[in-house]
Amino acid sequence: MARSDILDQLAAVSLFSRCTKRELKAVARHVETATFDEGTTLTEQGAPGDAWFGILSGTAEVVVDGERVATLGAHDDFGELSLLDGEPRSATVVALEPLTVAVLGVRMFMTLLREFPEMSSQLLAGLAFELRKARQG
Repeated sequence: MARSDILDQLAAVSLFSRCTKRELKAVARHVETATFDEGTTLTEQGAPGDAWFGILSGTAEVVVDGERVATLGAHDDFGELSLLDGEPRSATVVALEPLTVAVLGVRMFMTLLREFPEMSSQLLAGLAFELRKARQG
């Protein structure tokens, strides 16, 4: 998977949307890619959250309390709040077909924040944008 694909994915994520190109490149350098088979559970509701996932190819379903609430595909992401608060996962995500994802673990994320402390304000701006959008409907 090309780093430019990962860079594009990061730029489209609300959390990272306000980051500078330099910051995005730093994040992209530390993102790993992983491929999962159909039926693989990537996150489980109630389990500790420790990573962000960006879907590069394939589809996955999001299940909350046993009910499918969404289907995710390329350029969708999940788990961004786990980078910030470490709270348990709010949903189960299962691969519906072979799935390739970009993964950023919480440890690497915290290392990036220490390396680029100014990135924190960019992340907060991205979250504020998402919150405003959610409140509008």
